Amino acid sequence: MRKLGMISVAAMMAAGTSAFADELSVVCSAEQDWCDLMVAAFEAENPNTDVLMVRKSTGETLAQVRAEAGNPKIDVWWGGTGDPHLIAAEEGLTQASGVDTSELLGWAQNMSKISDGKTVGIYAGALGIAYNADILSEKNITPPECWADLEDGRFAGEIQVANPNSSGTAYTELATFVQLFGEDEAMVKLAAVGKNVNSYTKSGSAPSKAAARGETGVSIGFMHDMVKLASKGFPLKIVAPCEGTGYEVGAVSVINGARNADGAKKWVEFALRADIQSRAPETGSFQVPSNSNAQVAPESPDLASIKLIDYDFATYGSSETRARLLARWDAEVGDPNPQQ
Repeated sequence: MRKLGMISVAAMMAAGTSAFADELSVVCSAEQDWCDLMVAAFEAENPNTDVLMVRKSTGETLAQVRAEAGNPKIDVWWGGTGDPHLIAAEEGLTQASGVDTSELLGWAQNMSKISDGKTVGIYAGALGIAYNADILSEKNITPPECWADLEDGRFAGEIQVANPNSSGTAYTELATFVQLFGEDEAMVKLAAVGKNVNSYTKSGSAPSKAAARGETGVSIGFMHDMVKLASKGFPLKIVAPCEGTGYEVGAVSVINGARNADGAKKWVEFALRADIQSRAPETGSFQVPSNSNAQVAPESPDLASIKLIDYDFATYGSSETRARLLARWDAEVGDPNPQQ
């Protein structure tokens, strides 16, 4: 009887183990509703996998991945600006997923090439300025057309932007200014703009949400986030700065030493599919998808009509460059009230 009992318990344990779902830990650096859609769609196709997802900015995620090097709690990092993903790849914090990128547009394949396959582009979006037309009209403030306009005293206390230490959006802004004006002049200009900033936020999308609600007159961020808000009826007007602007390539990366590496690879393959990328507009996410066969929403900014700089992802996605620029920003621009 004892032997039969032991066999029965063992059989039950084996059956129970097979019945348990795999767990896949995902950090999402896109907007929450898009993160939620991705999780629901992935679990629908993979019913034996429970996706444990948390939403964090790219700066926060990079800090976590660094802190957990050698014992990662994250399997895959999806979304957010590509520069921190490239930095993680350079530091050996992510690993090549081995996915097929043949259907991806050139800028997405370039991201993979730069990182030796450790990160792959999933969408693109241009940096811009948004303003609340009602607020500027009430205060008789001429709207901005260029980055240089934001240095003008007429915008004192009217501008909101994120902190580049935590936000990939704001780091893209910092790197864009450096590539447009040179490093020294960029810091001068960012400091001048900073005199008009009422708040530096942790999240890159927060300033445009504040502008939409009438809590600030002007925001700096990605145009697709602004389009999402404008499409809901908020009085936001979107500006492509006259000097030119930078852009992001959102990325996906598998963490080096991921506990569920197989599940992480499945997630990457899933995220690169045309049908999945075509669903982003369901959540009001209007980035340009990386899969050449994906549908581009009519609301998505037309990148071909925007004066884009030749953004140097290899340089500004390096640890040394990021550390130097952030140190200079802290010293020469700075956030007087940093958020914890």
